[in-house]
Amino acid sequence: QVRLVESGGGLVQAGGSLRLSCAASRSIFSFNAPGWYRQTPGKQRELVARITSGGSTNYADSVKGRFTISRDNAKSTVYLQMNSLKPEDTAVYYCNGNVREAGFLGEYNVWGQGTQVTVSS
Repeated sequence: QVRLVESGGGLVQAGGSLRLSCAASRSIFSFNAPGWYRQTPGKQRELVARITSGGSTNYADSVKGRFTISRDNAKSTVYLQMNSLKPEDTAVYYCNGNVREAGFLGEYNVWGQGTQVTVSS
């Protein structure tokens, strides 16, 4: 099964920026409706941003105007540009999407293992 691998997390001061990347572990036929979620201890995982094949996007109200999701279909990669970061953005960020592999019918949903983002004040 294909894995999703996140990168780009780290420690940053409030007001700073980070760019997260999520890529398939090997070549795939398509990567559909990819998105980013985040989770803090004791809280439910929440949607941060999602993008469709048509380019439409969906953002959590708390990140609108600060975060931007984008994708590179040729690389089966999705990005999350995070600007004006706040301490409240501290969380583990997870990539999610539907993978379709060449030679197989249908698709399946995959979660990445997460990347830590810590924003200090």
